[in-house]
Amino acid sequence: MFNVYDVYMPDVSNTHNKTLSPGDLTVEIDPGSNVAGLSSSPTVLSWFEAAGGVELVKGSAPELTRETQDLLRSRLRTATLVLFAGFAAFLVLHALYTDFSQPVAQFLFGFHMAATVVLGLVAASLCRRCDLPMWWMRVAEWAAFGLPTIFFLVVQYFVTLDSCRGGVLDFPEGLWLVLIYTYALFIPNSLRRASVAIGLMCLLPLGLLFGMMWLHPVVAEHVSVFQIARLLFLFCMAGIGGVLGVDIIGALRREAFEARQLGQYRLTRLLGAGGMGEVFLAEHQLLKRPCVVKLIRPDKTGNPKVLARFQREVRATAKLSHWNTVEIFDYGCTADGTFYYVMEYLPGMSLGEIVDRFGPLPPERVIYLLRQACDALAEAHAAGLIHRDIKPGNIFVSQRGGVYDVVKLLDFGLVKPIFEEESIHLTAEGTITGSPLFISPEQALGESRPDGRSDIYSLGAVGYFLLTGLPPFAGEKAIKVIFAHAHDPVVPPRRHDPDIPADLEAVVLRCLEKNPAERFQSAAEMADALAECGAADGWDRRRAAEWWSRREEPVAAEASA
Repeated sequence: MFNVYDVYMPDVSNTHNKTLSPGDLTVEIDPGSNVAGLSSSPTVLSWFEAAGGVELVKGSAPELTRETQDLLRSRLRTATLVLFAGFAAFLVLHALYTDFSQPVAQFLFGFHMAATVVLGLVAASLCRRCDLPMWWMRVAEWAAFGLPTIFFLVVQYFVTLDSCRGGVLDFPEGLWLVLIYTYALFIPNSLRRASVAIGLMCLLPLGLLFGMMWLHPVVAEHVSVFQIARLLFLFCMAGIGGVLGVDIIGALRREAFEARQLGQYRLTRLLGAGGMGEVFLAEHQLLKRPCVVKLIRPDKTGNPKVLARFQREVRATAKLSHWNTVEIFDYGCTADGTFYYVMEYLPGMSLGEIVDRFGPLPPERVIYLLRQACDALAEAHAAGLIHRDIKPGNIFVSQRGGVYDVVKLLDFGLVKPIFEEESIHLTAEGTITGSPLFISPEQALGESRPDGRSDIYSLGAVGYFLLTGLPPFAGEKAIKVIFAHAHDPVVPPRRHDPDIPADLEAVVLRCLEKNPAERFQSAAEMADALAECGAADGWDRRRAAEWWSRREEPVAAEASA
């Protein structure tokens, strides 16, 4: 299973997406087992259907307008740069092959140069980072396409007149087709505006030709009925195709916008995807509060019981209220069967990422973080919830309300997809649940249903990793690591780093006892033992704030679930 906080984390360069690494994956295999208290019938989502489900809501006009404004600026900038590049390239050719002794040639070259400069200025203004009002961009749109239209009309006039005087009609329809389809391809528009703009681009050259036939007999003499019919057909097809293209692209854009509206949540950006679904950065439409939405597609589960368990565990986790547990705001099912849940949006990093970037943590900070994780587990265990997948990637260190190093425990096994491939970083499940590098012996052996002491073991393995930068057991094959957790003795952390306090080492090693009866019997007991360590008072909110302030990446960098 990919979990939200594993899929997307900030990095030093403030990149907005992080590739899902195999080390953050958790896989569960549970062949033949039934989900407690749930039917295996295909109607496992009947609870949501009875509630009426959740429809994908259409975006409101202001939101679509904002999106249109952003899209118009991007597309208009691209179109203007394309036109500017074309005009600049042909300006060079114009300069090389123009006879500047002719006044008309001088006029056309000057007009060409002026049009190129204006297009460059418009493109440059659109490349600025400041906000631009919609009316200004519409003015820029008419400048970017109106000026070439006027220039092409002037070119058409002189080229047509000169060619007819030479005995043959030369009509530059290619220029117009390029302009029409550039507009249709790049500029987002309503059907009415597209019809007006593209219609003018089709009618003006034909109107100019008919006007020249009336004013200049030499033009009328060399324009045949067949040529007129050909041009009429050409521009009609170009106009209809351009307008329909704008309408189709606009409809697809509106559908995509509407598809990103889930209940009261507007999905703004894809953060990651996996075999089960997608994770999106989102915003509550009324509260304007950022959040994270995870979607589980019904066609991705392969088993209706997976969604049933997902429903059950989301509802159970949503009841947890401890501040060190990630908060679930909402969950539901869309009309097409897509299940989703909404979680809080957090700035920070996972413990796995912190160790990967900065190395092992000082003992006092390890104690400070583990005690918070114990507090979150204590509430979950009291509610009858066993996490089953405690690992560095599922413990997030965040900044909340100006307080730093706030632990958030994530992902209580909400969805466990089925994978057949074996990997050191994947969980094989059915009789085995969890991540091989941090799995408890009872999970590894699958001989009994794990209880809260299984989470104690995994949390001790996380503490081992935080102190040494290494998992308790490592290997190339998942089965070897799982076997080691079940049977091999743990190398004491002080063998890796003699500076680790002996009392803290003793706490970690007790967590890693093979026999659950020899471990701490509760998360609260483990928290008490950590509090009695000599380094327990060495880390506080002030030191946490100082540590984050020294990091290269901003604390407020985006991280999402």
